[in-house]
Amino acid sequence: MLSHVAEDVLTHESDFIQTQATVVLGQGGVLLVDPGITRAEMANLANDLRELGRPVVTAFSTHPDWDHVLWHPSLGGAPRYGTARGAASVTELLSMPDWKEQVAEGLPPEYADDIPMELLGLITGLPEGTTHLPWDGPGVRILEHRAHAPGHAALLVEGSGVLVAGDMLSDILMPFLDLQADDPIGDYLAALDLFDSVADEVAAVIPGHGSVGGADEVRPRIAQDRAYVEALRDGRTPDDPRIGPSAALDWLVDVHDWQARSLAERG
Repeated sequence: MLSHVAEDVLTHESDFIQTQATVVLGQGGVLLVDPGITRAEMANLANDLRELGRPVVTAFSTHPDWDHVLWHPSLGGAPRYGTARGAASVTELLSMPDWKEQVAEGLPPEYADDIPMELLGLITGLPEGTTHLPWDGPGVRILEHRAHAPGHAALLVEGSGVLVAGDMLSDILMPFLDLQADDPIGDYLAALDLFDSVADEVAAVIPGHGSVGGADEVRPRIAQDRAYVEALRDGRTPDDPRIGPSAALDWLVDVHDWQARSLAERG
């Protein structure tokens, strides 16, 4: 079911970790960002769009993680974009003979058989330095950074002021750093500074996983993520409810411990 967020912007929420697909209404159809997760959910999303009389004319993947590069035949054959770095990363994965096995290792067992792999990752990289998404609809600014994954980008829907944040600014997930990067802490803090620079323009934030937040939640989410990353940097235990006793997902404590341990080993 589609939920209204702001003028010309809707979301479709998956049962898997509250994964949010974003729909932006344009002149001749819609921009679809990060659809997922199961075949049935994406077929339902396609049906909802058919009922609106709005086909998918453009798609965008915020970053190359498996759950953000999915697709389903019922969504049609619209061009699917990502940043140049993001597309290159997923193309490199798909060039490996065992890519399906690699992806399968990260799939949640309870959903693994229902996740469509046939069209996974077929992303076209936009030219380096592209600042706006090429499509016939509201202006969509591309905010590329290096936090969480190579070529990660957030999208700012101009006019309605909706920030599609990808896997950041979640109310249920603490920051997941890209521990393969040269400077995961610095990359993440720089991305949060980027978000802070546009926060006055944001009327709503859509995280990749979690609840949609209003304008009054944007800066607090940035501050919460910054406090978590700075605690990791300083070797402190974060005071963060997302990894506390009331955490929405108990396995996040293990992920936090792994991140902290990995960063400590890097020195």
